Amino acid sequence: MNIEQIYTGCLAQGAYYITSKGEAAIIDPLRETKPYLKKLNDDNVKLKYIFETHFHADFVSGHVDLSKETGADIVYGPNADPSFDCIIAEDEQIFEIGDVKIKVLHTPGHTMESTTYLLIDENGKDHAIFSGDTLFLGDVGRPDLAQKAASMTQEELAGHLYDSLMNKIMPLADDVTVYPGHGAGSACGKNMSTDTVDTLGNQKKTNYALNQPNKEAFVEAVTDGLLPPPAYFGANVAMNKKGYDNVDEVIKKGKTPLSPKEFETAAESTGALILDTRSSGDFSKGFVPRSINIGINGDFAPWVGAMIGDVKQPLLLVVDEGMEEEVVIRLSRVGFDNVIGYLKGGFEAWKAEDREIDTVDRISAEEFKKRLNVEKDQVYDVRKESEWSAEHVEESYSRPLASINEWIKDINPDQHFYVHCAGGYRSMIASSILQSRGYHNFTEIDGGFNAIAEAGVPKTDYVCQSKVMKS
Repeated sequence: MNIEQIYTGCLAQGAYYITSKGEAAIIDPLRETKPYLKKLNDDNVKLKYIFETHFHADFVSGHVDLSKETGADIVYGPNADPSFDCIIAEDEQIFEIGDVKIKVLHTPGHTMESTTYLLIDENGKDHAIFSGDTLFLGDVGRPDLAQKAASMTQEELAGHLYDSLMNKIMPLADDVTVYPGHGAGSACGKNMSTDTVDTLGNQKKTNYALNQPNKEAFVEAVTDGLLPPPAYFGANVAMNKKGYDNVDEVIKKGKTPLSPKEFETAAESTGALILDTRSSGDFSKGFVPRSINIGINGDFAPWVGAMIGDVKQPLLLVVDEGMEEEVVIRLSRVGFDNVIGYLKGGFEAWKAEDREIDTVDRISAEEFKKRLNVEKDQVYDVRKESEWSAEHVEESYSRPLASINEWIKDINPDQHFYVHCAGGYRSMIASSILQSRGYHNFTEIDGGFNAIAEAGVPKTDYVCQSKVMKS
């Protein structure tokens, strides 16, 4: 028996590849199938089952394409109702892969079809659980995403989650390994560990959700402080339930090279959004006007989903040379399949034709310290509210990036302000959105709060509630 965790950092997502005696199973695969097909070929094994823990909201699974290419059965737990052929398993149903078994544990709460898969080894011993979004390390799945589909409140879903954990997970042995669906950084939970594997025994001791005195306390704890889900979640659920376009065709279309003239014409004729995936530093020095910067070397896909929202939005790409396919694949993972093409030759080709360009006014933290007048200047901190609450520039305002569509309407275009995040990634996203909507009277701070703190800018951990905007 072999178990491999395939962890994708930018999505904070874990897929799992299990082999035994010439047979294989994959749990919660990502959209692109080629890496899995290569593993199967290299290991000379046949994919027998594709197990889905639930209808994912934060990414598009590769289950449909992978099943078509291998002939493997897709398996969901009870209550699932997809539009394609699959096995809807019964609670405690057993599936065999070589010498090992997978036992279905129906664990509703995150969603009503949510299922944990228990791996029983060659000796008949409970070896591991693949807990999807039911149990994370340090947290449990948020119970608010399936309210509409389940016709329940988040409190009712949380109650189901409590019962699932107490009746199906907690009775398992302490030495059972926990392989969660996500880790820190995912929007599917609020308190996840940076670790990606643990023992159930340690989770029983350290996970706050598993240590509540009763169901009422559990419901209150897991529903407290939930942030609104990103706008693209609903569309991803629909794609996972109904199916989607073949990923190879999506990649082929997205890799269409466009000259600067063709790029400009496509933007005008299709209403496409120009997505620039270069680093924040390169973007600040020059970019195609009205571009949105979300750097590929960061939490790219989740921020695309959160900021753009509509997965059907036509997109035109500006990327570093050679990164075209990687960017299109990462977009497809969160359902953004409508990529028209990319700027051939990158931004340098655009600039070489003396076309109009835009820049962001970016200064160093040291320069910010020289200029800042805390009594007069407005400073917008686009980190999460929790980050701002811990420590922030004196008199700064909490303006989380996730809530930019709310606070952007209150900006006085005649009042200059400063923008920063933790390191410069999120503040450049904010800056590009601001400029795309006509706001230019601001300055972004290179290096964010980390550099600001090193520069000795006055900061405080006191929270003035009038300056907090919830996100």
